[in-house]
Amino acid sequence: MEKNYNYERKKLLLPEYGRHIHEMIDYLSTIEDRDLRNRQARAVIAVMANINPMLRDSTDFYHKLWDHLFIMSDFKLDVDSPYPIPTSAQLYPVPEKLPYPAKQIARKQYGKIVQRMIRSLESMKDHPDFEETIGNIARYMRTKSYEYNQEHPNNENIIKEIKNMSENGIDVDEVALNNLKSDYKQHFSARPQKGNYPNRNGKNKNNKKNNGRQRYMRPKQQ
Repeated sequence: MEKNYNYERKKLLLPEYGRHIHEMIDYLSTIEDRDLRNRQARAVIAVMANINPMLRDSTDFYHKLWDHLFIMSDFKLDVDSPYPIPTSAQLYPVPEKLPYPAKQIARKQYGKIVQRMIRSLESMKDHPDFEETIGNIARYMRTKSYEYNQEHPNNENIIKEIKNMSENGIDVDEVALNNLKSDYKQHFSARPQKGNYPNRNGKNKNNKKNNGRQRYMRPKQQ
């Protein structure tokens, strides 16, 4: 007796109809006479409708059955359908490929947006908010440079980077840039040494201990 396991059989495209319905549809593809194939296809539709008789009152019930018929045939069945024949492109639409810029970022620590903002400011040199905008961009560049290099850059490097990204189209006033307060600057706080943590009163424990030792060692006055 030859064994036939399900994992060795053909995969069911719509398992809710069972394997017998799939085998009927596979048989339809082997019928050469088109009229006979159409009659047999309508007979298969009637069998499929008997599986879910409670849904017959719905308006698009038979439309769904015909769509399922073509899906189970892998869209290879050639019969006359009373409804538009679906295609695999409608069932499995392929999304359009999004355009992705292939250009490399020259200065990764600043990103592309900073470079775009600097290039867009070349035509706004006479705008009253030009200096303030450049100052905000410079402060942001300080922050990103610190995050990337773990050190605060000086204004000369920031001015040089702005000139390079604008291709010498923007001149930054170094004096005005020096007067800007870096709102994004992250101050480095060294980790306190072991035993030097302050107590609840804000005083150092070691200092208190040393002061007590000095008071204990001080000789009493006569």
